[in-house]
Amino acid sequence: MFITLEGPDGSGKSTIILGLIERLLSKKNNLKYVITREPGGRDIKEAEAIRKIILDGESNLSSKAEAMLYSASRRIHIDRVISPALKENKLVLCDRYIDSFYAYQGYARDLGIEWVKNITEMVIDDFVPNITIYLDINYEQSAHRRFVTRVITDRLDAESEEFHKKVIDGYKSIIKSDPNRFIVIDAWRSISEILDDIIKALFERKDFKEWWEQV
Repeated sequence: MFITLEGPDGSGKSTIILGLIERLLSKKNNLKYVITREPGGRDIKEAEAIRKIILDGESNLSSKAEAMLYSASRRIHIDRVISPALKENKLVLCDRYIDSFYAYQGYARDLGIEWVKNITEMVIDDFVPNITIYLDINYEQSAHRRFVTRVITDRLDAESEEFHKKVIDGYKSIIKSDPNRFIVIDAWRSISEILDDIIKALFERKDFKEWWEQV
């Protein structure tokens, strides 16, 4: 079972992903799982090196060069982490994946959704998430969290208001085009409330329930 978490910067993905696995382990303490992220993939030397280049505030990358780096990192991530875990029928929880690529590169960088989707199809093969949880906040909420809570900023944090608004609009278009894959959650609430809604939504889905019952 491959579940990704998506949302604007500051939506709380890293916090929620840890809370979600705690909730699931409380229901099934022998659950086998992997928590990972993009760009990078944690403990993957090559992918993490690419992550540093992408997020380095001094990197001078064209939009297409940046997109190709993301894609190379993603393929390494699939080969080293995602594919092996899914072959073992583990739960894979990934903080950002293809929808971030579509929203940031396709929409905010103005490369076009068809251009980024064509690259993605070549890179990921059939490794499409079963479920994507979208943590929904608006631009003002995103900006508040980014500027209040972050000690270290990166190249994406330094982008303009227009850029971040394009990201959010891009996500909305992506969700509209593939609604059955997405669980949309109001993320401007307490962690407990958000997790309650995610757990409820997961166990209402036939695909998740069937997988859960046989692991």
